[in-house]
Amino acid sequence: MNEALKELLDLLDLEQIELDIFRGRSPEERIQRVFGGQVAAQALVAAGRTVPEGRDVHSLHAYFIRPGDPTIPIVYNVERLRDGRSFTTRRVVAVQHGKAIFTMSASFHIFEEGVHHQAAVMPQVAAPETLPTFQSRMLELVGDDSDWKDWLSRPRPVDARYVSPLTWEAYKDPSLRTAENNVWFRYDAELPDDRLLHVVLAAYASDYTLVDTVLLAHGLAWGASNVTGASLDHAMWFHRPFRADDWLLYAQESPWSGGARGLARGQMFTPSGELAVSVVQECMIRVAKS
Repeated sequence: MNEALKELLDLLDLEQIELDIFRGRSPEERIQRVFGGQVAAQALVAAGRTVPEGRDVHSLHAYFIRPGDPTIPIVYNVERLRDGRSFTTRRVVAVQHGKAIFTMSASFHIFEEGVHHQAAVMPQVAAPETLPTFQSRMLELVGDDSDWKDWLSRPRPVDARYVSPLTWEAYKDPSLRTAENNVWFRYDAELPDDRLLHVVLAAYASDYTLVDTVLLAHGLAWGASNVTGASLDHAMWFHRPFRADDWLLYAQESPWSGGARGLARGQMFTPSGELAVSVVQECMIRVAKS
């Protein structure tokens, strides 16, 4: 297990400071704001710690209200909205500087037998083992830029293998622009058999590339275009148990953008083609005039 993954698992081990009140921290990096996937993952951990055993999260709906400050802790207040015979509902508010920066509602459900179908079909793409890492592809693009090399050389908790073009590749070559974005990802270490942990790690990774899917359609790239962006809201549905330390194909598309916003949808498939997670996100996209 690399140090980045160890650090992430440590970040997800929230400190309980009072009944239904938890405190989380951010990595010690000089970044402008907290990564949205981190806040969503920590909020889900906080909610999950107040839920009776035997109930798995099946959906979450979240809003990113303000940028998170990475220099101070985040306090997560959990409200117990409902504890029914089959479903449990929690609301979480993340607070910094006395103001809400993030809200999330999450629903948990006992296992029940029921009808089953799957209309979604996993895209036929190259196997992850045959694809280069994100870092190696980016190093080919940035060349001798020392700042980029330093950033790309850092260990990462998630191993991502892009089937689709990178945003930087589409920025350099307009023929590569597309509104579809297929990415394999996994956490490259054997993880505990904790179902909530695997869901939380999928929530963390789900925010990595959805905004990129909107950028990809327009040939925009972070650090290469006059573009700024942020997640506005995020919804996830968890359909079946899965493991985040096994490959998941994150098949994403952007059906629309306009008015400084963009919509992206994603589906996570297991290697055998089972639909495990559905994701929808709206993001802010602003392009400054040169």
